[in-house]
Amino acid sequence: MQRAYFITGTDTGVGKTLAASALLRGFTEQGLRTVGMKPVASGATEQSGERVWEDVLQLQAESSLDLPLALRNPYRFDEPVAPHIAAAKIGQRIDIAAIRQAYHRLQDQADIVIVEGAGGFHAPLNETQTMADLASQLDLPVILIVALRLGCINHALLTQQAIHAQGLEFAGWIANRIDPAMLVPDENIESLKQRLHAPLLGVLPYREHPAAQTALLHLHLEKL
Repeated sequence: MQRAYFITGTDTGVGKTLAASALLRGFTEQGLRTVGMKPVASGATEQSGERVWEDVLQLQAESSLDLPLALRNPYRFDEPVAPHIAAAKIGQRIDIAAIRQAYHRLQDQADIVIVEGAGGFHAPLNETQTMADLASQLDLPVILIVALRLGCINHALLTQQAIHAQGLEFAGWIANRIDPAMLVPDENIESLKQRLHAPLLGVLPYREHPAAQTALLHLHLEKL
């Protein structure tokens, strides 16, 4: 059976790529054909004289299929700013139809497609559409990455509300301990478990240099 998931987060920089990469690794280890998709990436770095996008590289490193970059990452921008702003600055418009076409070509070849959004669930893509519209048009179950820090309960509940408003399945959530100094993190997790109507797929421990292999040890893919 072919499956796919849309990865969103309570904000930007909350560990979406780490979680997506760990999910890819886990499904790959089950012998499935996997591919990670980053529809829109902002913020290029230079490696060996070439521009690269770190999130795209990480997803590809954990995918079992080596499919064309144009399908895995249809839109990429040099500046580390919101995608709709980056696109407008170079006279481009992000087109969900083009992303959807690329996604279906990936889906034709893979058992599992993990689609990682940019920013939060309502991060704009163009003048009228957001990541939520993309998830809706792809009709994918959503996995929410919750950054454990002050304010995370409100952010998580608002995102859950937005997922339901799109009529999408809330497939699960992953807690990521990004702030080692956070007070009462376990109590926050318990509050989230009481209020989020989806299974907790795992709690990622704080790591200065997190890796997909380590993160996978803390996930429960059987809950998906």
